[in-house]
Amino acid sequence: MILQLLTAALLAATPVPADAGAKVTWTVQPADGSRWIERTLDPGQKVTEQMAVRNLGTADTVFALSAADGYLTDKGHFNMLASDKKSTDGGTWITVQSSVAVGAGKTAIVPFTITVPAGAAPGDHPAGIAASVLSRNGTVQVESRVGFRVMLRASGTVRSTLAAQRVSARYSHSWNPFRSGSVEVSYTLANTGNVRADAHTSLSVSELFGIKHRDGGAAAGELLPGGARPAGGVVHGVWGLGPVHTKILLSPADPAGPAEVTVWVVPWPQLLVVVLLVALVLALRARRRRVARLLDDARREGQALRKDNRQ
Repeated sequence: MILQLLTAALLAATPVPADAGAKVTWTVQPADGSRWIERTLDPGQKVTEQMAVRNLGTADTVFALSAADGYLTDKGHFNMLASDKKSTDGGTWITVQSSVAVGAGKTAIVPFTITVPAGAAPGDHPAGIAASVLSRNGTVQVESRVGFRVMLRASGTVRSTLAAQRVSARYSHSWNPFRSGSVEVSYTLANTGNVRADAHTSLSVSELFGIKHRDGGAAAGELLPGGARPAGGVVHGVWGLGPVHTKILLSPADPAGPAEVTVWVVPWPQLLVVVLLVALVLALRARRRRVARLLDDARREGQALRKDNRQ
């Protein structure tokens, strides 16, 4: 379901205001009861679908109907462009009547058509269709909109690929020299294909001596074609001794191969231990030499005293 509130100052398709004091609640879904509509169509093809608008409120209501391009929010939820935004893709393929009157407790079945342009590019063209009303929140008029996604795919060659872009990595030391550190990787996960993708990611880290570590991998959620979102991960148990190589493994995979990043790590905690050990060894040697000199001086003084006594 899509539920969106927005100011109606620049609405392109103006919904009908709800009756004052009447509580308006409703649902919108495909007429067959499914969650959304998903169709693969040929360029130039035209089909008819149906939506069910159910009025759960206590008053007869006129709902405005509209279609728009679909997108994913920053949190990965599907939504459709606001009424004051112009659609340029799948939303323009849908034609639906401008409004429908639904009695209290009743359901209206509304047909709509999907017409694929003759030159439509192969792949996914997400859209949404919704029913809406206007209401007031103080002095501000807001639009309440409920709808569902219409996943449209134009037939042809499809590509399901992901890419890691703007990759960066940093190594975090453990200042306990006998404990390993961790590698934290940040990047932008982008859908570079032409169909939606359920992304999965993982990291592989290799050290100077060929030791490899991997994280458990994670589901990164759905990405629509052209979509992108921040991503990253942390791999623990890595000893930073020189170059640390990290690969970002994606599914579906990037045809160009996994993105890689190398961090050169100076093992400061271990070097500090080495410096302290060297300093300790040098101090012990210096002390031993000093003691040896004192013993030699004492021995020579003793020999000189015995010589004087004999004379």
